[in-house]
Amino acid sequence: MFTLYTPQTADKALPEVKRLFENIITQKNDVVALQEEIQAIIDSGSPFEGFIKKKQELNAAVTNLYRAIEQLEATGVIIKSVDEGLLDFPSRRFDEEVWLCWKVGESKIKFWHGKDEGFMGHKPLESTGVIEP
Repeated sequence: MFTLYTPQTADKALPEVKRLFENIITQKNDVVALQEEIQAIIDSGSPFEGFIKKKQELNAAVTNLYRAIEQLEATGVIIKSVDEGLLDFPSRRFDEEVWLCWKVGESKIKFWHGKDEGFMGHKPLESTGVIEP
């Protein structure tokens, strides 16, 4: 779904976006744990059976991770970095398409940046003309 967000609509969507992002983190942690278990199986020289069973679990976990990402991005919000907890909401500033940006730990949308800028180029919302789409 394509949605242009305002700071207000992004803030309203934030509780659900946070919930979906937390699910992504959980799924990612499951994948990492299974990868570590597989490496331990390989390092121990265990028989194929245990490796294959664990690999199938990993495949399912990766599928669940991608489903979780698809669920979040179906809201129109884009994940910029899972590890850093950076998400962008498409918006408009006057006639320019911009991103409203949010980072894990923030209580509301406070910053924006241009389409070709990253988080390092973010600017406070207070001084902007981010408007209703």
